[in-house]
Amino acid sequence: MINLGINYAQLHESSACIVRDGEVIYAVAEERLSRAKHDGRFPALAIRACLDFAKVRPDQLDYLCFGWSTPWTSFRHELGDFIRGRHPISPMSLLNTTRWFLSMQHQRGGERRFIQQFGPTKALTIFVDHHRAHAISAYAYSGFDEASVLVVDGRGAWEATSIWHGRNGNLEHVLTIPWPNSLGLFYAAFTEYLGFQPYSDEWKVMGLAPYGQSGVDLTDFITLDHGTYNVDGPLLIGRGAGRVAAIAKVLGPSRSPESEIEDRYKDIAFAVQAVCEEAMLGLAKMAVHRTGCRNLCMAGGVALNSKANGRILSAGFTDKLFIQPAASDDGAALGAALAPYLQRGECLPLKAMRQVYLGSSFDDNEVEKVLRTYKLRWTRLVDVPGTTADLLAAGKMVGWFQGRMEFGPRALGDRSILADPRDPEMNAKVNNAVKFREWWRPFAPSLLAESASEYLESAVDSPFMILTSQVKADKRSVIPSVTHVDGSARPQTVEEKTNPLYWRVIKAFGERTGVPVIMNTSFNLRGEPIVNSPTDAIRTFFSSGMDALVIGSYLVEK
Repeated sequence: MINLGINYAQLHESSACIVRDGEVIYAVAEERLSRAKHDGRFPALAIRACLDFAKVRPDQLDYLCFGWSTPWTSFRHELGDFIRGRHPISPMSLLNTTRWFLSMQHQRGGERRFIQQFGPTKALTIFVDHHRAHAISAYAYSGFDEASVLVVDGRGAWEATSIWHGRNGNLEHVLTIPWPNSLGLFYAAFTEYLGFQPYSDEWKVMGLAPYGQSGVDLTDFITLDHGTYNVDGPLLIGRGAGRVAAIAKVLGPSRSPESEIEDRYKDIAFAVQAVCEEAMLGLAKMAVHRTGCRNLCMAGGVALNSKANGRILSAGFTDKLFIQPAASDDGAALGAALAPYLQRGECLPLKAMRQVYLGSSFDDNEVEKVLRTYKLRWTRLVDVPGTTADLLAAGKMVGWFQGRMEFGPRALGDRSILADPRDPEMNAKVNNAVKFREWWRPFAPSLLAESASEYLESAVDSPFMILTSQVKADKRSVIPSVTHVDGSARPQTVEEKTNPLYWRVIKAFGERTGVPVIMNTSFNLRGEPIVNSPTDAIRTFFSSGMDALVIGSYLVEK
């Protein structure tokens, strides 16, 4: 059975994946190919890449799977929200909803556009409720036979949070908290109030939070009660200036984008993150209690909040925790592609996801062709890991382009920028010269899985850089550039069998310095997607302050 999973709702993070007999062959977000960050357009480039990689024609597909409800189902729930007063009714909001419905209905949810661009197909088209797609993406790829499943995001068609029970390859719905009572909406509203881009820059709020102090009261916007939460939806649901103005009435003027960060904004970020962590902790406990299963799986955009995830893991009420590494909307394609198994009355294929190197790769011949096209000088390396380790130990900032591109928001050692974590100034150097981003944003450590216990207080399996741990007190001065102000880090534990080349770089760096840890951040400039192709890598390299580029077996230096 060959299924094409698609996430597309004209919102953000369109994506596609192709699955053969339950195994993901290829997956990519549209943004990586279009070079438009969070691209929400119909993922034509991603679909073409999936078909080309798998060498599958459209007429060979069995199922065309969309990770969103049918347009009419979505519109019906949207209209119901208006009638029940969950939306602030206005001509503009009604107009926007109607435009969305007419556009999606005309496309038959994307099916017509697929046929127009790729030709006829015998595939059956199915539409999977968005949270159901998220839930499948968490449960099926966890490898757990039984699990509690928690989905928390901005919104589905009508869902904000949902709990599911996975057992023996089947998935049972337990409860749904309807939109707009949304934890993701709450966090996005304050992201906008703090001068950042909502549904994009939530990481900035999480990174800023440790610089603040407690004391800000947010009960006008959200309350926590008996393991769940209640967001003041009508107050926060407005867009742009209206939503920001509503918050400003209570907390004072909003921050202008790119302006200095006053202490009160740091304190508000602290409060927002603290409430989010408490809410997530309560929801996770409720999921385990309602299902009776201590294995927990999570998905949805809010499940990317690594600080909250770290608290859930350390709380002790779970035995096993799996967070879908592509937890945001792009990962809904993974779940949608497996939904036909349930539709046919079969069990989901359960297989533990240990790596997400699911995108494009380029061999040395392709790389050299691009280097020649740009008339660059290069050195062909005999010992790629050793030379890279030498560069890092000498304080160089290195662009690292190898293997297949990662799926999801994290660079995990194939499309990364690497640096020396021992240098206390390296954080500022990379932020200023390469990433061109805010000073408070932390960087992550990649470390050998077998060495994690030497550096982390809670050295758990963390291959996807999606959990926060405390760095041991005596190691914080050893790896200062990847230790955040509160002593935390968001580690990636690297196994030799999962990414042998990257593992050898870290090992070689450890042999030279005594520290088997390197700084890892995504290979992109501020406001751009992570690089996909050699051309992307070269352009980004020469547009930044990186010192060297290791691309395949080649070294390019400035």
